[in-house]
Amino acid sequence: MNAQDESDRPAKPAPFDAAEQRRLRSAQKLRENLARRKQQARARRAGEADLVEGLPAAPSRDGES
Repeated sequence: MNAQDESDRPAKPAPFDAAEQRRLRSAQKLRENLARRKQQARARRAGEADLVEGLPAAPSRDGES
């Protein structure tokens, strides 16, 4: 193989680097958060209770919720 043969081959796409992977994960989380907030807003307008994912928030130490 010589230098000419190597330059004729198409370059392989570079794998995503760590920064790109973080950016993609962050974008996905932002989309999920936006969808969840839109769903909550629609539920409030319709007078329905919010569907909570995970554990409910603990009451504060001063007795207020």
